[in-house]
Amino acid sequence: MPIDRAAARAGAILTIDLGALRANHQRLQQELGAVPCAAVVKADGYGLGLEQAASALWQAGARSFFVALPDEGLRLRRCLQEAQIYVLGGLFAGAEPDYVESDLIPVLNSLEEVERWSAQARSLGKSLPAALQTDSGMSRLGLPDSEVECLAAEPQRLAGIETCLIMSHLACADEPTHAQNAEQLERFRWARERLPAAPASLANSSGIFLGQVFHFDLGRPGAAHYGVNPVPGKPNPMRQVVHLQAKVLQIRSIDPGRAVGYGASFRAPRPSRIATIALGYADGFLRCLSGRSFAWYDGQRLPLAGRVSMDVVTVDISDLPEDRLRPGDLVDLLGPQQGVDDLAEQAGTIGYEILTSLGRRSHRIYRDD
Repeated sequence: MPIDRAAARAGAILTIDLGALRANHQRLQQELGAVPCAAVVKADGYGLGLEQAASALWQAGARSFFVALPDEGLRLRRCLQEAQIYVLGGLFAGAEPDYVESDLIPVLNSLEEVERWSAQARSLGKSLPAALQTDSGMSRLGLPDSEVECLAAEPQRLAGIETCLIMSHLACADEPTHAQNAEQLERFRWARERLPAAPASLANSSGIFLGQVFHFDLGRPGAAHYGVNPVPGKPNPMRQVVHLQAKVLQIRSIDPGRAVGYGASFRAPRPSRIATIALGYADGFLRCLSGRSFAWYDGQRLPLAGRVSMDVVTVDISDLPEDRLRPGDLVDLLGPQQGVDDLAEQAGTIGYEILTSLGRRSHRIYRDD
């Protein structure tokens, strides 16, 4: 076979399984039953490639997509001509013509945005679609109760706006017994009663697994599509989508007491063999994983030795037979033995950050079984 020269030049290989991505969408759709399942593809498809992720999810049946920024929406529109595209960040002032020209649906989060979108509709002499987001308890984006009451008392403020979705966002859905889930559900119902009749959406990835009462008319999962566990503490119902491997650059033997890496934070407790791997925090392998994480080779766990640096990480391979691992071989950082949630736990963060931190220096392979 001819050598893949791009892969040969790369320090790390990131394999993205589009078949697993589609399977995850189908699993989420199964949980929702007859309620349609949308797809959140913001942050470059959670770091895995907006166009590739969105195309796979469209093939799996998603027809509504959510991005954070209008530029993401424009990019997605070039990829999917027929999709319904919502911009979660709202209506960016001065960008209104871009929303109209590319058929992007702003998620209106304030009376000021409502006023500007209504004015845009009047200037064009036609109605324009929008979603209305209510703040049901996150104190982040969304119409606060006072502005919901204002729209209920003065519905003319929505002149020219075709309300196609009422939505809100759950703060604690990954904790099923958290009291705020029920509180947000009731506040969302309260707001919905006061706003124009329209389909409703409340359930994010974890919210889908809270039960049918949270499903309303549209599920809106993001991270679960990409393999993050939506039910922490229970077996992950999603398939792993990413496999991150890095090349061994050099192997050396060191004496007991010899320091490895910046700060001399690691000293060999015995005669050791250290492999230097072509992956670092510039590639999204977080510096806080120093001394906490592992590489894997042929099913064997290899502890990190020393600090993660910008371009490399060092691994203690002393327990491997000397002829088992050589420069140029690949070790696993994300894969069957160590998934996204495992790495997130080691780093003291969440799978979302792990995925969206994956750098562009890795050679990407899109597998589609």
